[in-house]
Amino acid sequence: MKSNVVDYGDIKVIEIHGKITIGEGDVQLRRAVNELLESGAKKIVLNLSGLKYIDSSGIGELVSCYTTITNRGGQLRICNLHSKIYSLLQLTSLVTVFQIYDSVEDAMQSFD
Repeated sequence: MKSNVVDYGDIKVIEIHGKITIGEGDVQLRRAVNELLESGAKKIVLNLSGLKYIDSSGIGELVSCYTTITNRGGQLRICNLHSKIYSLLQLTSLVTVFQIYDSVEDAMQSFD
């Protein structure tokens, strides 16, 4: 997995490319989120347009990121999911947990 952070003032967008699987991407995602939180970020968007594959460990890492961000007073939005990944989140009922948007712009406009 590769990630890139795009700074939109108080909103930080993490662009994810590749896979989030056990041993590849899960630790990198956690590190990227923690670095943003430590720098004071409270509004974080995960842009998953470049995410090609995610396994159960990756799903667990998304939930962990959501929990960490929420517990530190932040907000997480997810956007640009491919249909297979969206279906996986539906199967696991996580679409009711995450706030999912079609675009980065929609996700950014959703913040308070």
